[in-house]
Amino acid sequence: MPYFDFKPNESFFIDGEAPKYRSYNLRTFENIPQVKNLPEDLRFAIRVVGNVLPFKVNNYVIEELIDWDNIPEDPMFQLTFPQKTMLKQHHYDKMAAVLKNDGTKQEITATANEIRMQLNPHPAGQKDENTPTLGCETLSGMQHKYEETALFFPSQGQTCHAYCTFCFRWPQFVGIDELKFAMKESELLVAYLKEHPEVTDVLFTGGDPMIMKSRVMASYIEPLLEADLPNLRNIRIGTKGLAYWPYKFVTDKDADEIINLFHKVADSGKHMAIMGHYSHPVELETDIHKEAAKRVRSTGAQIRTQSPLLRHINDSSDVWADMWREQVKQGMIPYYMFVVRDTGARHHFDIPLEKAWQIFRGAYKHVSGIARTVRGPSMSAGPGKVHVLGVNEVAGEKVMVLQFLQGRNPDWNGRPFFAKYNKDAVWLDDLEPAFGEKEFFFEKEYRKKLKEDANGNGHSNGHANGSQSTRKSWKSESSKPVDTRKILEDMERR
Repeated sequence: MPYFDFKPNESFFIDGEAPKYRSYNLRTFENIPQVKNLPEDLRFAIRVVGNVLPFKVNNYVIEELIDWDNIPEDPMFQLTFPQKTMLKQHHYDKMAAVLKNDGTKQEITATANEIRMQLNPHPAGQKDENTPTLGCETLSGMQHKYEETALFFPSQGQTCHAYCTFCFRWPQFVGIDELKFAMKESELLVAYLKEHPEVTDVLFTGGDPMIMKSRVMASYIEPLLEADLPNLRNIRIGTKGLAYWPYKFVTDKDADEIINLFHKVADSGKHMAIMGHYSHPVELETDIHKEAAKRVRSTGAQIRTQSPLLRHINDSSDVWADMWREQVKQGMIPYYMFVVRDTGARHHFDIPLEKAWQIFRGAYKHVSGIARTVRGPSMSAGPGKVHVLGVNEVAGEKVMVLQFLQGRNPDWNGRPFFAKYNKDAVWLDDLEPAFGEKEFFFEKEYRKKLKEDANGNGHSNGHANGSQSTRKSWKSESSKPVDTRKILEDMERR
């Protein structure tokens, strides 16, 4: 018997029919009526950048979220349509030349892959340091960086309703299998959790798991419930679906099944948390979004919200304050403001850490206490989530004050540390220890851990690989370079 059974408001239907999802990509975006009115140079830039970085948008984003009278400045246009400056000039010129010369598909792909490999496709050691093992098997569709939380990448959920231009997981969507995370076997997930009683949270991520049909989603979640794992307390789903396709929870054919699945999680005694990705207040304003959020919350699930701070999109205290206030009004919990990661088009979006802190502080002081659940700005770096607490003067030296919200070693959590003031720093790798220290307090232990993992003797997470680490390497998020030549050679052989 279904938990949730009522007919959605008729206003959400068009001529009695549920809205149908239509997506547009690099091959079809010029069929969008609003795009036909854009200048040719803007459309060409979309083609150039869209051949390197993933591009997909849908009819809801086009018709409900983008202000077509404010192009190209509109934040939602910047969030979903590739912009010229998302590639560095020499990369842009290289791809533009191939397109202008009517390059073959093979030439376009080869040029795109050459550029992609220079964009740090796996920041924070995602591929080398976070991938666990079970026995002798590497679980390529999982990550286990922090003790309590395991990430799971369901293979059918490795796409999205629309792609964000800042996405740090862009390699999932560009057709290079060696750069992807994905796993089909829920049995392996259950087995891993049995072997790792320290894990209390499973986070389904992607891509976007909410792109999956309800029966597929259930095939991953129900085995967790049936296994009755005493250590598993929280099931999380990371999604942009509420913002980019709220019909999924209201009028889609399997909307009620999804809602019933969330109810089932609650009835099992587990907590369901929807990690909602929101980058701008406009994503919260539509009636269909409000209805979708209401339906999700009716199941007992919480919606926690997060986004990176992005130049051109939300680099304003007023925008963040408005967004947090509206999220609270709709029963959501503001959770994280992230610093944009050092991958892909980071140079287009990044903001100095000091300014990021000022934006956060400016918004934080203008919202009520119930919106101050949010934390940030936070960098998801190789050693862990590093929180920028601010800029201050200590012992006569101007410093940046930081702490770990999550560290690879839980003992690092909540421990303040200090970096030399650097007004231009945009990431952890730009910072140096203050007070004449040679290194930050965690560096020696982090290097040791990477060495142990590289030798197969590391943490029980079973990370298969590590990277050689001086500060230069971990600073760029353990930026052990991808073996570009090997990947390209393998692709050519195929």
